[in-house]
Amino acid sequence: MKLLSIVIPAYNEAATIHLILNKIKRVKLIGGLEKEIIIVNDCSRDNTEQVILKYIRENSELNICYLKHEVNSGKGSALHTGIKHATGELIIVQDADLEYDPREYNLLIEPVIDDFADVVFGSRFNNGKPHRILFFWHTIGNKILTFVSNMFTDLNISDMETCYKLFRKEIIQNIHLEEKRFGFEPEVTAKIARIPGIRIYEVGISYYGRTYEEGKKIGWRDGFRAIYCIFKYNIFKRREVKKNSIKISETALNSSTLSELRATHTTN
Repeated sequence: MKLLSIVIPAYNEAATIHLILNKIKRVKLIGGLEKEIIIVNDCSRDNTEQVILKYIRENSELNICYLKHEVNSGKGSALHTGIKHATGELIIVQDADLEYDPREYNLLIEPVIDDFADVVFGSRFNNGKPHRILFFWHTIGNKILTFVSNMFTDLNISDMETCYKLFRKEIIQNIHLEEKRFGFEPEVTAKIARIPGIRIYEVGISYYGRTYEEGKKIGWRDGFRAIYCIFKYNIFKRREVKKNSIKISETALNSSTLSELRATHTTN
């Protein structure tokens, strides 16, 4: 059975996590893929854990792996834990709120199983899909971070900070990830950009953003950290990143684990 591993970092998401799980439950994936849901509770202070455990009991037919941190370590740290435990051929990141729509998973999957891509970004800014109108300066900040990242990676991504990133397992599990908070996005972008022969695609997705009153957590400090991470992994640690990326290219990009999945998709 071929799997899409859906990694969900959760911190104080008791109000929404059961709703996003319901959305994931209803999604039918292309290519004969089944779902592996990996929830990482980053030491929530509300009743997130109780909500998750209740949902698992009431939906025993779902393939859900529940993990938790005993100390709050940050979103990036939760992603490290989830990615490490993923067993699917493909891995996607899903926030525990309702800003991103799981019905669009197939948009990101298709370029991979059609053998065009190894990594796919879901862009909130390059599409004709629904997009909630919210913060002007937040949008400008995102575009500045993407612009600066592109300067150093020589990519033409339109949304580096997007949550929806889909990876082949052999690639993301072989990247040494370090950032424990919201620096995950610029770090992983810098590191995949250095892999020789990597094929990165971008597809348009919708975005149902929420306000800070509704639970949005990222702030201006995280923006400054993102800038630091762009310089850190593209300049200060460039040689180390390049060395590790060459190793990934020599192994992961030659893997044949998706050949059966692609054959199934072609047949269908």
